[in-house]
Amino acid sequence: MDESSPRLGPPSPQRFPVVVVGAGPAGLTVGNILRAAGVECLVLETGTRDFIERRPRAGVIEEWAVRGLERRGLARNLLERAEPHTACEFRFGGERYRFPYQELTGRHHWVYPQPLLVTDLVREYADVRGGDIRFGVRDVRLHGLDGDRPSVSYVCPETGRREVVACDFVAGCDGARGVTRASLAPERARVARHDYGIGWLALLAEAPPSADCVLFGCHPDGFAGQMPRSPEVTRYYLQCPPGDDPDDWPHERVWAELRRRLAASGAAPPAEGPLIEKRVLDMHDYVTEPMASGRLFLAGDAAHLVAPIAAKGMNLALHDAFLLGDALVARLTGDDDGGLAGYSPACLRRVWDYQEFSQWLSELYHGAAAGDPFRAGTTLARLRRLFSSPTAAAAFAEQYLGAAARY
Repeated sequence: MDESSPRLGPPSPQRFPVVVVGAGPAGLTVGNILRAAGVECLVLETGTRDFIERRPRAGVIEEWAVRGLERRGLARNLLERAEPHTACEFRFGGERYRFPYQELTGRHHWVYPQPLLVTDLVREYADVRGGDIRFGVRDVRLHGLDGDRPSVSYVCPETGRREVVACDFVAGCDGARGVTRASLAPERARVARHDYGIGWLALLAEAPPSADCVLFGCHPDGFAGQMPRSPEVTRYYLQCPPGDDPDDWPHERVWAELRRRLAASGAAPPAEGPLIEKRVLDMHDYVTEPMASGRLFLAGDAAHLVAPIAAKGMNLALHDAFLLGDALVARLTGDDDGGLAGYSPACLRRVWDYQEFSQWLSELYHGAAAGDPFRAGTTLARLRRLFSSPTAAAAFAEQYLGAAARY
């Protein structure tokens, strides 16, 4: 928590204009933007480098986000290796309905697993741009956030000693369970929450995808999704009760449910393979308002969580990072406070837009399995409208792709 006086012994000589807590996509992007502008910063990460470069996470990046990375010199490997996706497919009523969103918008998604992006960003920040990053730190604490001399302290994994780093600003990019979000005083920040009342069994299979695009199975027994990650690895989701035990989903049950919920006329069944990840995600969202307090600025999941229903989480993290990195550069190199003053409102406009779309899309995915004939009927009407109304299709495509986004 925020403490005006750390009482941690003699002052440390360490000082950086910015301390970034967390080495995910948001924190590393902020760090890279700062280093490109010649601003010194320190990134603190509780995990090891190997851990953050292997941790399985999201893989869908919207085109505006890729262009934002490209303009900052952070997308070379992505553009060379990522797979563009131009369509998705809905399956309901035993039929297949392909949705060619590139034809409607001229835009597409990129599929690039988050571990690969993190690997690229770490290498660029630490190995190319000479940024300081310290892995495996423990017990990170923030101090003096309301004054003009904030600091961050942590326990060094090598020495076991508490180190103190003075700074001008703290970028909180350490996720939903990190210390930076917890450091916001409750009387200064409101956290709005939403629980969908459902779970998703998240699976990573060493198996090729059964189709060349993302699949959405809207089935009376529950949603199923296929998200290709590479020619050899596929992400699957199965709707399940919240809090379900992954051990209750053995190999045979998983593949039987995927085959049933993704079944459609003329469609190949999912190709089976070893399940290398299996965990249950309870679908919920939250938004912290404002995303800044004193010298602390939150980004990514430290500020807001959007359930993976619409694949928006990593994209929102990158949007925050672009705005925050640029605002910090403007303040530290040109004494321009405008970007920092407007940071939270600018981020939250996009956050709430994506949250609303995620909520709408959840009904499309899960309404058929709600056990309510009225909801099932309205869900079917929404699905049919996507494939009978050009206006409805264009509106969906714009939101699905974030095509209205500009950065």
